[in-house]
Amino acid sequence: MFRPLELFVGLRYTRAKRRNQFISFISTVSIICIAISVTALITVMSVMNGFQHELRTRILGAVSHVTVSGIDETVQNWQKTVDTARSIGHVRGAAPYVEIQAFLQARRSGGALIRGVVPSMEPNVSDIDQHMVEGKMTDLTDHSWNIVLGRELALSLGVNKGDKVTVVVPQFTATPIGAMPKLRSFTVSGIFELGIQEYDANLALISMQDAERLNGFDGPTGIRLKLDDLSEAFPVAQELVNKLGQSYRVETWMDTHANFFRATEMEKKVMFIILSLIVLVAVINLISMLMMLVTDKQADIAILRTLGSTPRSIMGMFMVQGVLVGVVGIAFGVGLGCLLSANLPALVKWIEGLTGRQFLSPDVYYISEVPSELLWSDVGWVVLVTFIFSLLATLYPAWRASRTQPAQALRYE
Repeated sequence: MFRPLELFVGLRYTRAKRRNQFISFISTVSIICIAISVTALITVMSVMNGFQHELRTRILGAVSHVTVSGIDETVQNWQKTVDTARSIGHVRGAAPYVEIQAFLQARRSGGALIRGVVPSMEPNVSDIDQHMVEGKMTDLTDHSWNIVLGRELALSLGVNKGDKVTVVVPQFTATPIGAMPKLRSFTVSGIFELGIQEYDANLALISMQDAERLNGFDGPTGIRLKLDDLSEAFPVAQELVNKLGQSYRVETWMDTHANFFRATEMEKKVMFIILSLIVLVAVINLISMLMMLVTDKQADIAILRTLGSTPRSIMGMFMVQGVLVGVVGIAFGVGLGCLLSANLPALVKWIEGLTGRQFLSPDVYYISEVPSELLWSDVGWVVLVTFIFSLLATLYPAWRASRTQPAQALRYE
């Protein structure tokens, strides 16, 4: 009548509360511990995804997804190269650029990377125009000799908008007193802040035509491309090589920033493994609960054995109860974890407003808000790992129950 018997008896033991209230209390504690650990694991993974997404967005907002440069110093007929790149799928924008390593002098001095850009085309490949603190990128016109500095670079030089900066490039010209490096005075027309130290402290923008004249180039250094899907960078690069030939060098963001993104991926995996140990600790309560249940149900097990139940059937009964507790804990944990991850930024802002303290100060951290990005693949891994731990936790208590000898268990009954 009751089929499958293991499921029926396991569910009956789980619902029974009259004789084993302490065991029921331990079951409730096990469910709560598993739910809390699953919630913590999902929330932490979501926060790490959010930080990784923010860092990737900011870094790739300043660098190109794919870069095409010539074997020589410049790219000849760059308009045709841009048209060829735009004809390839996944390419959203293309813009030429000139890069110069230079020395800047004002109230203080320091080195920087100067990038010559076309203001009307640069927004197609970078987000710097969206992070302008002062001025506009459109002020970088031909013969304007204007320069846009990163915020940290402007602070280190001691300049503000409207001040003069002398740019010295490693191009020497012959003079009556000997070879002298090229230098030119620029006016600071704007300041940007990406929130990434590497660019805010070392990058300056000028007009591409001014950069060509300053460095003696006849054309851009290369072409920068922006894609609609970062994972397509390598296939796009391969197609560009086939179309442009061997006279061009093609690099992707994975070539220039691979180590950083591999490090963040490794950090996420290590954090997942460490937090999985918290789930394992929570599952230990499940083992304790089942061991006490096996001891309490010795007589019931013996009677079932005398009625013909096999050791495998007895083992299945207790595995059903342990897995059921794990599944209930996982269900509550996934619900709470998804809810918390989805509302974490708003919750953090509410706590900051309540306490009057900011968790991530913009003066110290690149990201001033706690980001969160919930990925269902992470939720799936958390559910799978927790379920496996719960299943493994039932094996030893269930095996002990299956080894019960009816004669010894019923001797004093």
